Amino acid sequence: MASDLHRPPRCAGCGITLHNEDQRKPGYVPASSLSKEGAVCQRCFRIKNYNEASSVTVNQDEFLKLLGGIAGTDSLVVHIVDLFDFQGSLISGLQRFVGHNPVLLVVNKIDLLPPVTNWNRLRNWVQKQAREEGLKVADVVLCSARRNIGFDRVVEAVNDHRKGRDVYVVGATNVGKSTLINRLISDYSDLKRELTVSRYPGTTLDAVHIPLDDGKSIVDTPGIVYDWRMSEIIPRKDLAALLPDKPLKPMTYQLNPGQTLFFGALARFDFIEGERQSFTAQVSGGLTIHRTKLERADELFAQHRGEMLTPPSREDLDSFPTWTRHRLRIPPNAEQDVFVSGLGWIQVNGKTGAVVDVHAPKGIKVMLRDSIL
Repeated sequence: MASDLHRPPRCAGCGITLHNEDQRKPGYVPASSLSKEGAVCQRCFRIKNYNEASSVTVNQDEFLKLLGGIAGTDSLVVHIVDLFDFQGSLISGLQRFVGHNPVLLVVNKIDLLPPVTNWNRLRNWVQKQAREEGLKVADVVLCSARRNIGFDRVVEAVNDHRKGRDVYVVGATNVGKSTLINRLISDYSDLKRELTVSRYPGTTLDAVHIPLDDGKSIVDTPGIVYDWRMSEIIPRKDLAALLPDKPLKPMTYQLNPGQTLFFGALARFDFIEGERQSFTAQVSGGLTIHRTKLERADELFAQHRGEMLTPPSREDLDSFPTWTRHRLRIPPNAEQDVFVSGLGWIQVNGKTGAVVDVHAPKGIKVMLRDSIL
């Protein structure tokens, strides 16, 4: 009996341990509710009372534990990714966790691309990138949560592929997962019933099961935090400058070898070798790009980071990771992007090949990929 007195309170909706420390973490309740009998966590409360899913996050290890039970279920897995940060928000290794369950890949934020985009070509690009990551997808749906574009098609695709099964919704932070969950709740769920309590085996971290009219559930999993995304390490107050909220305005630069582009104090692009050619930056309009000579780049950064070169601001520089240099070799006639997770990409327009260096905070994903446009 004595041990029960010290057992932490659990959510009456999903069973997770309750706390009042961080609103972004699963199990949060206001301090005034912590000791109440039948208390529910903030996420269950919002789903139950407002038909609204809230964004909570977990780290990678916790998330992998959470995924561990999906292969043993008969369900549809809806994986939401951010088109602006595709390689950064795709869940690596998802295939081994979902087993034989079909995966519907929902690609959000298509409103950031120009209206003249060839959407069939983009869908093919997405399928190829997913295959290269080892993910087999039953279907790809393009949408924009912000502009409410394509969401009817998402709901149709869920209906087509669900075939009476549960729906597990997974995704990284800031990809639009809550918006989709809210839409699925409004289309499929009767919230007059209580939230069910359901737990993945082998972990105390619980997903929220939202009951559907046919007795199955939408399973809302917490957003996974990937530290290789710039959006996870930048100070919160600078997110608006980093994450675009309107269509990208490409900035094209004719560069000679020995020239450098700074993206605030977040990243640096050095053109090391190659013929004079153009590079197109596809980043948020809130970021200032500064061009200089490579020979002056170190001095410029030392003198002006946090002031002329922002974000981050000077007061945040001490806690910001040091940079790592990535050397990338672009072969001739290759249509490729230099991708920096969370920052955007730089399209290589020349056909003669190039050698470039990208300096980015330690741990941030930097890579070459097939051009998205």
